[in-house]
Amino acid sequence: MSQSAKLNCGDVELEVPVIEGTEDEKALDISQLRRETGLITLDEGYVNTGSTRSSITFLNGEKGILRYRGYAIEDLARNCDFVEVCYLLIYGDLPSHEQLDEFRSAIHSHTMLHEDMRMFYNGFPRDAHPMAMLSSVVSAMSTFYQDALDPADPEHVEICIHRLIAKLPTIAAYSYKKSIGQPFIYPENDLTYCENFLRMMFAVPCEPYEIDPDFVTALNMLLIVHADHEQNCSTSTVRMVGSSNANLFASIAAGVCALWGPLHGGANEAVVNMLTQIMDDDGDVEKYVAMAKDKENGFRLMGFGHRVYKNFDPRATIIKAACDRLLEKMNIDDPLFHIAQQLEEVALRDEYFVSRRLYPNVDFYSGVIYRAIGIPVPMFTVLFAMGRLPGWIAHWKEMHSSENKRICRPRQVYTGENIRDFIPLSDR
Repeated sequence: MSQSAKLNCGDVELEVPVIEGTEDEKALDISQLRRETGLITLDEGYVNTGSTRSSITFLNGEKGILRYRGYAIEDLARNCDFVEVCYLLIYGDLPSHEQLDEFRSAIHSHTMLHEDMRMFYNGFPRDAHPMAMLSSVVSAMSTFYQDALDPADPEHVEICIHRLIAKLPTIAAYSYKKSIGQPFIYPENDLTYCENFLRMMFAVPCEPYEIDPDFVTALNMLLIVHADHEQNCSTSTVRMVGSSNANLFASIAAGVCALWGPLHGGANEAVVNMLTQIMDDDGDVEKYVAMAKDKENGFRLMGFGHRVYKNFDPRATIIKAACDRLLEKMNIDDPLFHIAQQLEEVALRDEYFVSRRLYPNVDFYSGVIYRAIGIPVPMFTVLFAMGRLPGWIAHWKEMHSSENKRICRPRQVYTGENIRDFIPLSDR
């Protein structure tokens, strides 16, 4: 039996249907609210607003649950490689051997960039942020690959998906090579996705490059745990831009720009900058913990707590274990790692942090792992974008297949001036 709620506004009584998801989540369907009552809802930042119905990712912040297409993130991170998870998110099911082989083959056939696109990098300053280059080059793909841009053509969409997944590591690695003045390294298609990226990042033409399998394992795990996270800022951006029927390249470029913000994908970069700040101040962890506790002090410990997770972040649990293994294996004597470990101990034991649930989150540990692998700080958010790409694609694709698709157009409550008499320029 369907449920409903009643809303009384003056003489108008509106029956509001209650929508229930497969995990017993409930929502009030207010789609008829303005038409029936003249009212809209106001929800700054969309904290309590559901913008869509989605079958891609389930997230329960109170219980610390994250699932892709019904599969627990812990199982996927333990058993899958990133390309397999890409297939799962985009197409809805784990692939068979044959399906996975075909998917890998399709990606391998698109790893190279059009040679003229390499010229783009000559126009960027050497110190340009790699996220600026990433978003620019992804957007420019719509000019180089005009043969498959129609969002309504399934074949066009399929080609765009393969091109994006295949080329994003190449675009990202070229951004890094540009920043350090080294020659670009072409992709090598007999390598795995993560092996290929690490080679393009760190190899040079004048000497052989050995790929560390522990780095490959850590990177694969990081990409998987970042692959989707429900209706976050960048995913909502991709869906909003895509709702106008903008092509997939343009929509993903918009998602990259949204992810760049320090409150979103830039948070792991902010973590390392914070650790560096503490290290430069004689590594005085206690001082900065006290500053974080002081309400009058504007200092914030980056990488602690989460807007959605109120118990623990399941991704952080996975990454912490990988982080501990990697640091122990490498036996790194880096003061930043020691500071990170001290902060972690404080957050897990200090009553101030425990009572406020300010536990180390996914950004805290991912920043430490990226540094251990040798990824430079400005590239952290680029790696986040590589991981989040299949989630963006899956949501864009789901939106376009929905019978309820419409262009996104939020309302507002106007708080400006009432009508005013116009004053000629000579009288102002």
